[in-house]
Amino acid sequence: MIIARSLLFNVLFYLHLIVWMFISLPSLVLPGRYVWYFTRGWAKSSAWLLRVVAGTKVEVRGLENVPKTGCILASKHQSMWETVSLFEYFDRPAVILKRELMFIPMFGWYALKTRMIPINREKGSTALKGMLGRAKEELANGRPILIYPEGTRRPAGAPPAYKFGVAKLYADLGVPVVPIALNSGLYWPRREFRRFPGTIILEILPPIAPGLSTEAFLVELQNAIEPVANRLLVEAAQSSTPPPFSEQARASAALANGAGR
Repeated sequence: MIIARSLLFNVLFYLHLIVWMFISLPSLVLPGRYVWYFTRGWAKSSAWLLRVVAGTKVEVRGLENVPKTGCILASKHQSMWETVSLFEYFDRPAVILKRELMFIPMFGWYALKTRMIPINREKGSTALKGMLGRAKEELANGRPILIYPEGTRRPAGAPPAYKFGVAKLYADLGVPVVPIALNSGLYWPRREFRRFPGTIILEILPPIAPGLSTEAFLVELQNAIEPVANRLLVEAAQSSTPPPFSEQARASAALANGAGR
């Protein structure tokens, strides 16, 4: 049953994406706010598709922790799920993404129109400087900056691998950083076509105030996200419909479960 539902979901998901890209084309020549109506509509309808076809629901906790003023959203990254769904919960986030994504037909047009922040990782410090300049511009426009501190998707339960980029943003922008934990990789695993029923949990944690050293900040960020991400693995394991666990995820859940006793 999971194989059949996953296959159906994947076919419908990509067809749905193509349809939304075409019906959203007029927004590319309209003022910027219109493309966001379509973006949020796509995110919401994708969530509906995931729930109805794959049986995967979503629970969001802690939205009250997002400041009303400018901030950096630092999210765990386990799955394609968050690259779609976070647009539903945050107001016009400026996402820091790989420059290569800007070259994807149609997708790149929308990324350009919504003023996402591409970064060329091969350029090192030069890329960081460009990222900071763009991030300052978008903060001035009242937008939160969304970054995945580990830089790429990592399996649920994998050891943390936080990069320096988020610390550089924190030091230079002088705004709060909102840590975000999730367990999406259990239900929508990376490099895997199966989708599992259950509940993806997105947990938004209290912001880290500006003013720490970069080293202290990175420790604080990791200490905020990782225990919660591991606790969410425990919650999934104890749910009525637990998804499959890799050895890494099982070990992280066991460690979190032991620490919570």
